[in-house]
Amino acid sequence: MMAAGFVYLAAALVGVPLARRLGLGSVLGYLLAGIAIGPYALGLAGDAASVMHFAELGVVMMLFLIGLELDPRTLWRLRGPIFGMGGLQVFGTGALLAGAGMAAGLAWQPALAAGLVLSMSSTAIGLQSLQERGLLRSDAGQKSFAVLLFQDVAVIPLLALFPLLATFPPAAAAAGHGGGWVESLSAGGRALAVAGAVGGTIGAGRFLVGPLMRAVASTGQRELFLAAALLIVVGVSLLMQAVGLSPALGAFLAGVALAGSEYRHELQSDVEPFKGLLLGVFFLAVGAGIDFRLVAAAPGRIALAFLVVSAVKIGVLWALARGARSSRVESARFAAALGQVGEFAFVLLAFCEGAGVLPGPTARELVAVTALSMAAGPLIILFADRVLVPRLGSVAAAAAGGEPPVDAQNPVIVAGAGRFGQVVGRLLRAQGHAVTMLDVDSDQLAVLARFGTKVWFGDARRQDLLHAAGAHQAGLLVVAVEDHAAAVEIVRVARAHFPHLPVLARARGRVEAYELHALGVEGVFREVFDSSLRMGEAALRVLGHGAHAAHRAANVFRRHDEAAVVALASLRQDTGALVNSARERIAALEQAMAADRREAGELADHAFDTGGLRAWATQPAAPKPEGGA
Repeated sequence: MMAAGFVYLAAALVGVPLARRLGLGSVLGYLLAGIAIGPYALGLAGDAASVMHFAELGVVMMLFLIGLELDPRTLWRLRGPIFGMGGLQVFGTGALLAGAGMAAGLAWQPALAAGLVLSMSSTAIGLQSLQERGLLRSDAGQKSFAVLLFQDVAVIPLLALFPLLATFPPAAAAAGHGGGWVESLSAGGRALAVAGAVGGTIGAGRFLVGPLMRAVASTGQRELFLAAALLIVVGVSLLMQAVGLSPALGAFLAGVALAGSEYRHELQSDVEPFKGLLLGVFFLAVGAGIDFRLVAAAPGRIALAFLVVSAVKIGVLWALARGARSSRVESARFAAALGQVGEFAFVLLAFCEGAGVLPGPTARELVAVTALSMAAGPLIILFADRVLVPRLGSVAAAAAGGEPPVDAQNPVIVAGAGRFGQVVGRLLRAQGHAVTMLDVDSDQLAVLARFGTKVWFGDARRQDLLHAAGAHQAGLLVVAVEDHAAAVEIVRVARAHFPHLPVLARARGRVEAYELHALGVEGVFREVFDSSLRMGEAALRVLGHGAHAAHRAANVFRRHDEAAVVALASLRQDTGALVNSARERIAALEQAMAADRREAGELADHAFDTGGLRAWATQPAAPKPEGGA
């Protein structure tokens, strides 16, 4: 087991950074790394099925953390999408895929079972991909979460339904689907067992876990608190599995029950690292478990099944989102996020084979279709983000009035209408300057329109759209997008096609600022720098420095630090030289500020004299120091 763990971790460390550098995302990186170490490539994966059972804890922990972010009121607010969209998705997709199965020659019973199994989507891929792109709270993210939650709830009635569809001699059921003793109960007894497990989980979360965590926290042992957190997640998952429910659903309910606990944030910080690691191992196991030998034996049939399943699922999801009045962009994101078959299909297919619902060869081929669908899921999401969303956004912009207008007065173009760009745009407009604002988030456009702010939909990385916005005659381009990679691409396009255009850009920190300065950006503004400098100035005043002295010190620090960023930009590729030069500049800054304090010593004396503070404040501002800045 230790050797297998070494192989999986090494594959993750190689595959994921490479995939992210290529812009493919971490999920696809894990899947490709799993394929590489699988039995049909390097053959290093070992028993991928055994690893899968262990790695499914990653999915469980992800749902637990999502539950911690919610409270019962939020869950109640989502009841419409959960049961409305979720039910329509499962049964609508299941019916269409059942029809396709019957057209392929299956009887209606196995066709219906296969359709319902394949209607399930991957919680791990869908939510992880949305979370990576910061879309979990978007319209597409909320709808995806609601549908996935309904699918987890639907597992138990499906497990009860499938034996009624049996038409083949039962095979040995695969272990691991759970619900062993519950299956021997009557329908009423099974319902009571499920209700008792769910009610017990919620009750324990509200009344028992708090005292338990307090007792553990009182020991002062961090590792015991971590053990208690893992005990809660694993214990609830085992309970749900025992009554035939999805373990992920149980973990989610436990998270919701603990959402109001004073230990919520501590639990989040303890479980989060395990969630990320186990999810990665899960994706590796999925990639390693793809049976390419079976695919090679019937490539045409499996490829056709994969295409039909993907097309039906994406089509139904798109129709549901549009029916719920989502924008084209959000509908595309929603359909892509849930367009793959889910991980629980492996369990349901094994259960159907064991119960005599599906013949063995058909079940094994559907397992291959499921694995291929999960492997293709991140690619579909990537295609939607890179191709569909920009095109659909352009269509939406045209429907709303065409491309951004060209203003004859050399307007300012602001790329990004988020919290940063809005402030810049409002200030410039208030001063009488014509501003053309661009953004690719259709939801943001709708929100700003309600407040009377006109923002045009458009991806500023496109040269033709920048030209349509007036970049060829504009006086300034402000790059205020949050995504640094997108900001760099916008700057490169502007430098290549509109070299006359001055550019001001937003950066998250020094590393991003180095890269933007190296591209020739006239002004780079670090989003944390100004606010932290203002806080430092306020801190000096609280500590007794006068307003003028504090402001003077902050300005000296600002000039030195901004000059250092420009000077160090050329050394960003040489870590050793960068560190040495940065240390020299830090020392020079401290010397300069010490000299400035000596030069302003008289002001400092007045600043600490509370009685003379008002008189000092009325004096004219001191001249700026000539040296050291």
